Amino acid sequence: MIVGRIVAPHGVRGEVKVEVMTDFPERFAVGSEVWLEGEEEPRRVLSSRPYRGFLLIRLTGYPTRTEVESLRGRFLEIPREWARPLPEGEYYSDELEGLTVVTTTGIELGVLREVWWTGSNEVYVTQGAWGEVLLPAIAEVVQEVDLQNRRLVVKLLPGLVPALDGSDEAD
Repeated sequence: MIVGRIVAPHGVRGEVKVEVMTDFPERFAVGSEVWLEGEEEPRRVLSSRPYRGFLLIRLTGYPTRTEVESLRGRFLEIPREWARPLPEGEYYSDELEGLTVVTTTGIELGVLREVWWTGSNEVYVTQGAWGEVLLPAIAEVVQEVDLQNRRLVVKLLPGLVPALDGSDEAD
């Protein structure tokens, strides 16, 4: 489960600038463990401090800027079983990815492939017969999340899928 993304090295002592992708930034506290995407063994957080909307952290095994340069763009993860329960109606992105996206009128848009984090709201990237459809994750659009049946029901706003504008979906 992704909790952060390494944006860039910082300084010369092995620190990296991390985009926090969790509601629980304390996951990066000194002494905690995270996994670098694709690695089998965890890395311990040696230092952690806020910096201009990001965190600067140092990880075991990466003592210099030269070594952390190769980490640029890599994700930081934790095991799924470490995930904290979310309030009702909130979901982790990996729970949503792979859901079939259907409109309130029964039109299948495709499969939710990715969740983007933006400044104002998340965006669900759906791929299917209508091509790539970007859906804002707002209450006006997202009508139902059914994890058991692997479905996401959405109400399309005008302009989201131009080919469907004029259907009763936009009413």
